[in-house]
Amino acid sequence: MRVFVTGASGWIGSAVVPELIGAGHQAIGLARSDESAATLIAADAEVHRGTLDDLDGLRDAANASDGVIHLAFKHDLAFTGDFQGAADADRRAVEAIGDALAGSDRPFVIASGTLGLFPGRVANEQDGHSSDASLAALGVGPQTRRATAELVLSLASRGVRSSVVRLPPTNHGDGDHGFMATLVGIAVEKGVSGYVGDGTNRWPAVHRLDSAHLFRLALENAPAGSTLHAVADEGVPIRDIAQVIGRHLDLPVVSIPAEDAGEHFTWLASFLAIDSPASSALTRDLLGWQPVHLGLIDDLDQGHYFQKQST
Repeated sequence: MRVFVTGASGWIGSAVVPELIGAGHQAIGLARSDESAATLIAADAEVHRGTLDDLDGLRDAANASDGVIHLAFKHDLAFTGDFQGAADADRRAVEAIGDALAGSDRPFVIASGTLGLFPGRVANEQDGHSSDASLAALGVGPQTRRATAELVLSLASRGVRSSVVRLPPTNHGDGDHGFMATLVGIAVEKGVSGYVGDGTNRWPAVHRLDSAHLFRLALENAPAGSTLHAVADEGVPIRDIAQVIGRHLDLPVVSIPAEDAGEHFTWLASFLAIDSPASSALTRDLLGWQPVHLGLIDDLDQGHYFQKQST
């Protein structure tokens, strides 16, 4: 298949592209910069120049493809305080691609998330589809993103083989600059490896190469309207993560009281305090997906998250 991939040069996309090419597909990546284009060319992918705001360009690329994987999000806008603006741009891009694919029975796969689906219990693929007060409680921006995922699922009724791959908050691996790298950086800065409260709250995770494999399986085989979970570790206790970080950095491992978490962990505090485990049992049964790469604790023990800190 000719597969149009947004976010193709990003953390997940740069694993999805070789996964697709290795399986015999052609990958056409959206590139908004010369640097992104060069990365795609080096990976033997084709380049479609444009941005998420170029809706006509997105429609043209989708029309010319046999399927679409949408991974891009305006993280730079979201991290500077305009999460709603980023979510709105994502919604418009998804609508444009969905319109282009309508009536074609071609696959359309997007990335979503598991964090906060059902705090306090193991969430599964059937959770998180409510439009009631629990959705409204997410806040406007996150609510928009969740609603966008629901829009994609609804495209099944318009002749699109749509699916949503929910990613856990950590897609780990060498080169990750996300939550785990941030937590390591905070430990270095504060001189202690901390966790909130008793640290028993659970953090789901997956290796990014296992995530990439699931995106390919979804593209090839997911039934229309499928919700999938790219979860390998259902929930690693945050205290266990802190202990590994403390051991590698030779720092004491300490509990940070909830009332002090905001000062210690800054923006990361609200995420670290959530008990948000998630299962992928239904996904594994549906598509035969089996994670084969290292789990989070074993990957942390490889040492690459700490190499930059020691140089």
